[in-house]
Amino acid sequence: MAHRGLPTCTSCHKPISPNERYTKFVCPDCGKVTIWRCEKCRVFNRPYKCDNCGFEGP
Repeated sequence: MAHRGLPTCTSCHKPISPNERYTKFVCPDCGKVTIWRCEKCRVFNRPYKCDNCGFEGP
């Protein structure tokens, strides 16, 4: 099922609903990609990877 218009968590790849807590920031290495993280992935320090430069972070 496609979730049009909803951002996707970079860590778990699940859609982030508008009423869910999340964070977003540009990749700290290349600055070209927006990293979206749901609250659950942030709390559990799940890793994320930039699709542009391969930077990985918790």
